[in-house]
Amino acid sequence: MELREINYNKGDYVETASGNKVCRQTVLCGSQNIILQGKVIVQSEAIIRGDLANVRTGRYCIISKEAVIRPPYKKFSKGVAFFPLVMGDHVFVGEGSLVSAGVVGSYVYIGKNCVIGRRCILKDCCVIEDNTVLAPETVVPPFTRYGGSPGMNIGDLPECQADLMVDYTRSYYQHFQPTKII
Repeated sequence: MELREINYNKGDYVETASGNKVCRQTVLCGSQNIILQGKVIVQSEAIIRGDLANVRTGRYCIISKEAVIRPPYKKFSKGVAFFPLVMGDHVFVGEGSLVSAGVVGSYVYIGKNCVIGRRCILKDCCVIEDNTVLAPETVVPPFTRYGGSPGMNIGDLPECQADLMVDYTRSYYQHFQPTKII
């Protein structure tokens, strides 16, 4: 499936030396604790909560409009502790999704309007369908497709899932171009 051009206003985005494209309408809390490895796209009105704990993404991650990336927490008798959120390479987070996972592996697709509960572990090569709600501490095995509310295993993925996600995220990055002024 070939992607069409995804145009954006060049003035609305900051492009870093490592190729990250971050929208100026993005909320980056605690930006000193947010590490984007390179060729990451963070679209408008996305929120990344680096003020709570470290957030680290791999290469070629796409964080769509209005997505929220928030480190997971655990309640203790003396208070609350936040833990780092680590995201692998070639991850797509759909519009309006809330991700509070402990670990998001590489080659993971998270659809639109999903809720990934705190301290979930999404292994490499999994797909979370649109509108899925994963309960806290859910472990999603590799090469599985989860959907529903609560999220359950609804199918398996092909062994080429990693290749499909590499192609998808690289193509998305290449087609994410500034609007040409005529």
